[in-house]
Amino acid sequence: MGITVHLDLLLVKRKMKLTDLAERVGITIANLSILKQNKARAVRFSTLEALCRELSCQPGDILKYEPGQKGEPLQPGDDQPE
Repeated sequence: MGITVHLDLLLVKRKMKLTDLAERVGITIANLSILKQNKARAVRFSTLEALCRELSCQPGDILKYEPGQKGEPLQPGDDQPE
């Protein structure tokens, strides 16, 4: 996947625990953990907004786009939903 989540880095910088963030954002620890481990397939804008609010950051601080795996070029249709 070309989008990676850098939530763990922000938590360290903010000296915040995952459980504290989950409580403040109103999301389960399990779902936040899935996001943190880059296993989420989607994230709601309302969740992203709450994360940004609580971490005092921008969406780009949490999500990073990295084209392809190992520098592979995108193929026609890669931008189409599954």
